[in-house]
Amino acid sequence: MHIAHVDHFVLTVADIASTVEFYTTVLGMFEHRYGDDRRTLLFGRSKINLHQHGNEVEPNARHAQPGSADVCLIVEESIDVVVGELSGRGVPVEVGPVHRHGAQGLMTSVYIRDPDGNLIELSKYETGT
Repeated sequence: MHIAHVDHFVLTVADIASTVEFYTTVLGMFEHRYGDDRRTLLFGRSKINLHQHGNEVEPNARHAQPGSADVCLIVEESIDVVVGELSGRGVPVEVGPVHRHGAQGLMTSVYIRDPDGNLIELSKYETGT
């Protein structure tokens, strides 16, 4: 078996509206609504499904709760541009820029937190890798 790429993942959140606001405003994702008031965030070829804590969709994580994810997202812009945009939006960088090893080689990363405290790694692959 070989996994090609991430299709989607689920975040259990304390407040869907504030989560949507953060991911659409700060990270440039797009909200999509479907089904019985389900909400998801679209980016590239992937998406993040949102579950409201205490009202999770079945099946779900055994111990689903806000603030338990650690996600790496690849950005198109340089990390310097990303840091500038984060600063302009008042979003503190917790760590970085630092060099990391991603699934496809060396990358430069910065780490931020979403409204639930989930760790979000924003990364750009280094040229030549």
